[in-house]
Amino acid sequence: MKKRKVDRAWLAQHINDPYVKLAQKHQYRSRAAFKLIEILEQDKLLRRGMTVVDLGSAPGAWSQVLRERLARPASDGGGIDGRIVALDLLPMEPIESVAFIQGDFRDDAVLAELEAVLGGRKADLVVSDMAPNLSGVAVADAARMADLIELAVAFSKAHLKPEGALLVKCFHGSGYSQTVELFRKTFVKVSPRKPKASRDKSAETYLLGRGLKAAGPIEPVAGD
Repeated sequence: MKKRKVDRAWLAQHINDPYVKLAQKHQYRSRAAFKLIEILEQDKLLRRGMTVVDLGSAPGAWSQVLRERLARPASDGGGIDGRIVALDLLPMEPIESVAFIQGDFRDDAVLAELEAVLGGRKADLVVSDMAPNLSGVAVADAARMADLIELAVAFSKAHLKPEGALLVKCFHGSGYSQTVELFRKTFVKVSPRKPKASRDKSAETYLLGRGLKAAGPIEPVAGD
């Protein structure tokens, strides 16, 4: 009975959420679109001609935003001025001009497919809204989140331009300080971001790393 009340409360909050309504109005696949929009505008992360990789892309709201920002006018033939590659373990409905790869980027075959789509190019920007399925056990969930962030950092060190940027979702709490330290070891500039579309009660935040430092070993952060 208690769980049902919680579910009803969440549903009521979700239905009345202004960002949910805005997402429906603008035909974004989730309210997460507005988190990326705010960060892109605040930090001027995206320019025409860029190559962008969207990790954990399903259902596709972030790829929709990226595609809008890189879109060419219809008078110029449409399409996008740049390249967007989206990856996820889950399927994703197609988005025009976005190359989607379903699979785990730790798998050699998936990585080879990604590299083929990139065509030898390094990414200007890697974005990751990945999060684990939460168990409710704080320490375990923090460890899973730290593992995903570590994977995104490792991916970026291999596929990002030296002056490129990585934006990842993370959670305040156990393991957060270690995640920040990992970013500081990897990037020249590190900035936390809490967009307005991220609910106040949520521990969710984002970390932005810009400019890769010299290559070095990535230390595990999941043991906090």
